[in-house]
Amino acid sequence: MVDQNSIFSNPDLPDSNLTNWGIFRRDTGASIGLLILISIFALALINPLISTDPNLQDAAAQLIPPSWHVDGTPDHLLGTDLLGRDLFSRLLSGTSLTIGTASIVVLLALTIGITLGIVAATFRGFVQLMIMRVMDVILAIPSLVLSIIIVAILGAGLVNAGLAVTLVLVPNFVRTTRSYIIDELSKPYVAAARLDGALQGRVLFKIILPNITAPLIIQTTIALSTAIIDIAALGFLGFGAQAPLPEWGNMLAEARTSMYVAPWAVTTPGLAILISVLSINLVGEGLNNAISSKSRS
Repeated sequence: MVDQNSIFSNPDLPDSNLTNWGIFRRDTGASIGLLILISIFALALINPLISTDPNLQDAAAQLIPPSWHVDGTPDHLLGTDLLGRDLFSRLLSGTSLTIGTASIVVLLALTIGITLGIVAATFRGFVQLMIMRVMDVILAIPSLVLSIIIVAILGAGLVNAGLAVTLVLVPNFVRTTRSYIIDELSKPYVAAARLDGALQGRVLFKIILPNITAPLIIQTTIALSTAIIDIAALGFLGFGAQAPLPEWGNMLAEARTSMYVAPWAVTTPGLAILISVLSINLVGEGLNNAISSKSRS
């Protein structure tokens, strides 16, 4: 029997002797991305304990540079904006709004997508045709453009922006679920289960769905990074979160007027978006490599 501790400590062992988690841990970029992602979620959870009111204005503290700047102060770690609001507090609150909204959006899209994907894979004919044609129409329009159209109809706001992004993300989950279910339905173990008397529902939910979890997890990481970018973009364009909500895209929009005299007001939310999306992509790439390596072995 292979010792798991020796596996994780010995990078020279072949992938066939490693679990998916072991392969993932050997990927330095994926491990770093996971640590960053965990830190971001942790900061979002403890935000009320370590930050002040993100909307508190101080006329005497306008455009103070970050604390490491020669003119900065320890009271404002990342500086302040044009209205004297603390950027550190706004950034942490924005983490809850941007990352939190994106996570809810992806969970909704995942649930709806899996449901429609199952229906499209099991009900052939008109039902499948209608579902897939609607998904193709949605995919034919760039995600941000479609989100703007939907928000323009529903009205500006973070909730409506979340609904728009949810609709944009659903087709990818539908297509992934449908294609993998159809592929699994043709495999011998499914035929064996049916010969053993398993009903259609048990075949789908107890046998097939657990086997397509891996590609759905990878698709979820891709969707999460897309959701963060789209929600921030809608906020920046004025279709998403409205002032004074400290959503990252909205923070970028508010900082445009002072970007030349206070570049840190733009850099702070911009880097937050970049680091979050990059870490999620690193995790997704690591998961993809781990699952692919394990399947090849």
